[in-house]
Amino acid sequence: MPLSARRDATPDPYAWMEQRDSDEVIQHLHAENRHTEQWLAAHDDQRGQLFEEIRGRIRETDLSLPAVWGPWLYYQRTEAGAEYPRYFRSPRPADGSLETDPQREQLLLDLNLLAGDGFLQLGDFAVSPDHQWLAYSLDRQGNEEYQLYLKHLASGNISELPLDRADGSLVWANDSTTLFAISMDESSRPATLWRMQRGTPAVRVYHETDQRFYLHAYRSSSEQWLILASDSKNTSEVRIVPADEPAADWQLLSRRHSGHEYHVDHGPQGLLIRSNDRGENFALYRADPLRPLRPYWELLVDVDPGRTLEDFSVQQHGLVLHYREQGLPRLEVMPTAGESYRVEMPDTVYSLHVQGGEEYSSPRIRLRYESLNRPAQIRALELAGGSQQILKQTPVEGPFSPDDYEVRREWAIAPDGTRIPISLVGRPAAMAAPSPLYLYGYGAYGASMDPWFSHARLSLLDRGWVFAIAHIRGGADMGEAWYQNGKLEHKHNTFSDFIACAEHLIDEGYTDSGKLVIAGGSAGGLLIGNVLNQRPELFAAAVADVPFVDVWNTMNNPELPLTVGEYEEWGDPNDPEVAERIRSYAPYEQVREQAYPALFVTAGFHDMRVQYWEAAKWVAKLRHHRTNDAPLLLRVQMSAGHGGASGRYQSMKELAEEYSFLLAVAGEGSNQA
Repeated sequence: MPLSARRDATPDPYAWMEQRDSDEVIQHLHAENRHTEQWLAAHDDQRGQLFEEIRGRIRETDLSLPAVWGPWLYYQRTEAGAEYPRYFRSPRPADGSLETDPQREQLLLDLNLLAGDGFLQLGDFAVSPDHQWLAYSLDRQGNEEYQLYLKHLASGNISELPLDRADGSLVWANDSTTLFAISMDESSRPATLWRMQRGTPAVRVYHETDQRFYLHAYRSSSEQWLILASDSKNTSEVRIVPADEPAADWQLLSRRHSGHEYHVDHGPQGLLIRSNDRGENFALYRADPLRPLRPYWELLVDVDPGRTLEDFSVQQHGLVLHYREQGLPRLEVMPTAGESYRVEMPDTVYSLHVQGGEEYSSPRIRLRYESLNRPAQIRALELAGGSQQILKQTPVEGPFSPDDYEVRREWAIAPDGTRIPISLVGRPAAMAAPSPLYLYGYGAYGASMDPWFSHARLSLLDRGWVFAIAHIRGGADMGEAWYQNGKLEHKHNTFSDFIACAEHLIDEGYTDSGKLVIAGGSAGGLLIGNVLNQRPELFAAAVADVPFVDVWNTMNNPELPLTVGEYEEWGDPNDPEVAERIRSYAPYEQVREQAYPALFVTAGFHDMRVQYWEAAKWVAKLRHHRTNDAPLLLRVQMSAGHGGASGRYQSMKELAEEYSFLLAVAGEGSNQA
C-alpha cells in the first residue's frame, strides 16, 4: 500500500511534521524508513555485495602519516572491525624520520570505547603546548552540540569542562593552563568566547550580538598569537591577543563594514591579512602586530584580475599563496630566501590542499593531492627549492590501477553564454558510448567542488558508469566572481548551469535521459529539488542527501538555527522582491503535478543545519502531486545529524544502500570489470 501523509487545510499542509516530539511525526518517520527498507530488501544481494566491495578496497588496519610536533609524533591507527580511529603519540626519532615506536607509544584517545553503539563525532583534539594535556570535544547526538573534556596525559585522569551548548572548538594559550572555547546561542550560532582554566569559573571574553556573525578562534601558525574572527557570509572582523598573555585585551584589526572580508595569520613577515578591500579576487597585506589597525597595513601581493587568492599558508621558511585559476587550485611559493615559484602537479584535473603535520620551523610543508582516478597522496614540499616527495599514498586494496580510468574536462554552455566546466571519470569504454552517469553538483556558499577520489565510487565505475562533477556558479570553482554570480539575485544561474551540464553530457553521447542520475546534498539538495521541478524528464533518478528544499519556510523562520546568518546567501524574505525570488525557485513550493524520476532522499533527525522535516515534507508533497509511481524513498537516520552516520562501516553501508538503489533504477553499463 503506498505511503501517504496527512494533509492539513493550511498554506503549508505538512507543517505538522515540524513538531519534533510529536508521536505522529515519529511514527511517520519510522513508516518512511520501513517503506524504504521494504523496497531495498528486494535488492539485498546487491546491497550486500556493494558493501563488501567497498569494504574490501579499504585498508582496514592502517596508520596515518604522523604529525611532527615538539618531542612527539602524533598519529591515528585504524583497525579492522573498528568504526573509529584510535589516537596515539610516540617519541620523535632522533634521526628525524617518521617511524613510530609501538613499544613506546601512548594511547591518547579511543573513540571506539567512547562511542559504544551510539552516534559519536569528535569535534576538536587539542594538545597543550607543553604536551601534558589533551582537550577534546564530543557530540553524541549529531546536533553539533559538544561536551568538552580535559585529559591529563601522564595520569590518564579525565574531567569535564563545564560549558553548555559548546560548538566543540578548543584553543590553548601558551601557558598550557588557559583554554578558549565558544558557546552557541539559542539558534545554534557560535556566539560567545570563554576563557577557561582548571578549577575556576569560565570568564566571558567576547559576545557577538549580531545574528549574522559566527565566532571562530584559532592559534596563529607561528604560535605567537591567538586570533578571534567574527564572520558573516560576506563581512569579517578580527581581533588578536598574544598567546603568552591570554588575559590581555584583544586588539581589533579592522572594524566590520559590509562586504569587507579578511583573514589573518602570523609569520616571519608579521601579521598577514588576506583582504578583498582592493577587489573581489583578494590582495595580501602585512602589518606589525603592535600596530595592527587598517591604516598601518602594507600591501604585499596585489589583486590579480585573472585569478582569486583563496587562502595562504605560512611557515618560518616560506609563504604559500593558494590561487584559484581556470577552475583549478594553484600554489605559488615565496621562500624566505630565494625566488618565488609555482608548484606543478602531474594531472590536468585534480584537488590540491596544504595540509598540516609539519612544525612552523620545518623547511617543508605538506600537500594533499588527489584526482578522480588517483587516491590521495601526502607530499612533502621543500619550501626553498620546490622538490616534492610522496610521504604516503592512500592504498586501494585489491586489483586497481589509475590508468584503467580516464579523466576528462568538458565545458557546457549556459543560457547566458558562460562556459561551465565538468570533470569526468570512467573506464574508456564507458566514455565512448551512452552509459549510466552520476552527475554531482553543489553550487552554494563559494564552496569549490575540486575532483576527489572515492574508493566506493569504483563500484559504479567498474560496472560501466561514468561519474561527473558540474562546477556550477554559486561555488567558487572559477574564482570569487563565480560565487557572486550564483547567489542572491543571480541564484537562477546555479540551476540553469546544472541543466546545461546535463544536456551537454547527453548531447556529447556520454549518457541519455534514461541513464542520467543526479545527486547533491544540503544546499546541493536544493539544486536537485529545483532542477527536478524544472526538467524531470531529463533524468532517470536523483539522490538528495539532507536536502535544503524547504528554503522558503526556513528563511521565513528566524527562530531556526542559522536562518538570519543565511540572509547574505539567499536574501531576506522580508523584502518583497527577495520573497518573490525565493518562492520562485524553492523546491518544496514549486512541486506540481507531473511525472518525477526515481528519488532517494536522506535526512538526519538531529540535523541542526537542515531540519529533518524539510526532506519529510518534500517527499510527502511529491507523493501527493506526482503523476507516476517511480520509486520514492526517504531514509531518516534517527540517531544522526547533518553528516549521516558517524562510524566508517556505517558510512559504507549508507553508500551501498544508495548505490543499490541507483543500479536498480538506472542499470549497469556494458563494460563491467
